Amino acid sequence: MPIPAEGTSSGLDLSALDAMTEAVESGAGLPEIVRAASRALEASLVLVDRSGAVLAVAARSPADEQSLTMGANGVDTVELRVADEPVGLMRMRARGEPGAALVRIVATLIASEVERVRAPERASQEAAAGFLGSVLARELTDEAEILAAAGELGVDLLTGASFVVARVHAHIPSEDGWRPRVLAAAERGARAAASGALAALIERGDREGTEVTVLIPGGDDTQARRAAEGVLHELQSALPGHTFAVGRSRVAAEATDLARAGAEALLAANVAEGDTERPLLAFDDTGAYRLLLPAMSEDPAELQRFYAETVEPLVAYDEQYETDLVQTVEAFLDADGNVAGTAARLFTHRHTIRYRLERVRELSGLDVGSTDGREKLSLGLKAMRVLGIAHRGGPATEAGVTGGRVPRRRQ
Repeated sequence: MPIPAEGTSSGLDLSALDAMTEAVESGAGLPEIVRAASRALEASLVLVDRSGAVLAVAARSPADEQSLTMGANGVDTVELRVADEPVGLMRMRARGEPGAALVRIVATLIASEVERVRAPERASQEAAAGFLGSVLARELTDEAEILAAAGELGVDLLTGASFVVARVHAHIPSEDGWRPRVLAAAERGARAAASGALAALIERGDREGTEVTVLIPGGDDTQARRAAEGVLHELQSALPGHTFAVGRSRVAAEATDLARAGAEALLAANVAEGDTERPLLAFDDTGAYRLLLPAMSEDPAELQRFYAETVEPLVAYDEQYETDLVQTVEAFLDADGNVAGTAARLFTHRHTIRYRLERVRELSGLDVGSTDGREKLSLGLKAMRVLGIAHRGGPATEAGVTGGRVPRRRQ
């Protein structure tokens, strides 16, 4: 908000804080503390955590609560911080002009209580991330140790488990704390179908976007499918203006197969990221991409080298000149090597397609007119998808284009 200036303060009424401090000292909980704060500030309040979840409300009516939650006109927002770390937001509609000192004291008390209440939850999230990270990195491989570690987190893996990987890209400005919202939404969606699901934000090098890994306990493939669908649905509902790629593994009957299942979910998410029509993809539905799983899991450097020798020059050219060579190759292969069919798919003249394919040959050394060239380019494209390499091309501006298309801005 803009916290009220001291000059506009109506003075600090210490008696107004009695009920609030008593609620804090007695451990009455956030709802009672926020109600006491509402009385002290003579204001309607909504308390929101970093993920955007509403923790407590003190409003005069449902309509008042809705407008506070949405941050409507006349609602001030105070950022809650502890040791310079944001822990949430207090949205307020005051009926008078609460003094700046009073607002600060109330915000500090509420922030400290949010931090205290949420500390066990954060510890649980850190433990979940540590366990899932160790399993996926094959640092934890003994079956008894895996089962015991999962049991400590309240997860039963005796009948098997599967993985879901969800990747989220923001296409609108995102407020601070949106990554916890991603985690909360994915976890909520998974637990609607599998109450014991375990979710964590796990970083993977310089990969773009925010990625959530979800462990779905149990050997029921139908339940795992519903959990993956729930993850996608909750993400889409909670995060408008974002795009999603969700991959689901097969069920791992043994705890020692969990790392393999995690790799399957990651591969499926990588393939889904390049498919705008299918944001959710099961490993079983990835077709020929499945053959590249061993390379991705055991020798990704070799897969990277093959990509570098085939498609990477086209990706680099597209990035530099905002052309569509990679898309053209994909469309050409999908059209079974037919130039007219490729032109129809891309709404582009055949002369432009021929020009681009000639440029592909010059850059990669691979001739799409030969069986060997087409096979290598096809595998190179698959390697790009399996490795999760994002490709950003642009509208073609090279010679031969007559459509007068408008150049696309870089994101």
